Amino acid sequence: MTTSPEPQAIAERQLCGLVNGLAQQIAEHVRVRAATLGLTAPQATALRELSGPMTMRELAERMSCEPSNTTFVIDRLEKQGLVGRHPHPTDRRAKHLVLTAEGAALRRRLLDLLAAGSPLSGLTPQEQRVLHGLLEQAITGP
Repeated sequence: MTTSPEPQAIAERQLCGLVNGLAQQIAEHVRVRAATLGLTAPQATALRELSGPMTMRELAERMSCEPSNTTFVIDRLEKQGLVGRHPHPTDRRAKHLVLTAEGAALRRRLLDLLAAGSPLSGLTPQEQRVLHGLLEQAITGP
């Protein structure tokens, strides 16, 4: 005799499927919008996350990837004149990543493109805050 899965297990599986589906939609949205600017999805993600000067390690954490992958992405953005490496103000071993004027302008265009038609744009700002809080709680725990 086969027993049916617990209702909680079914609900969790369904929720995981929804979260995964949303993540895929967001990734595709970023990829398509990035391509219109001549960027790869990782380059667009780096530009989106470079909200101010930060180290490669900080950017890698924000991008959820290894620092070596971030280095490759930043090397390409630097060659395009979009990002510069500057001495860190307090750590001689580290460099600060800083957007150039051209990089900052491209970032603004990218953010506008990402906001338009985003998979999350169907939610009100209040609903987005609630979703943010719930996801943060699920990730970090109570």
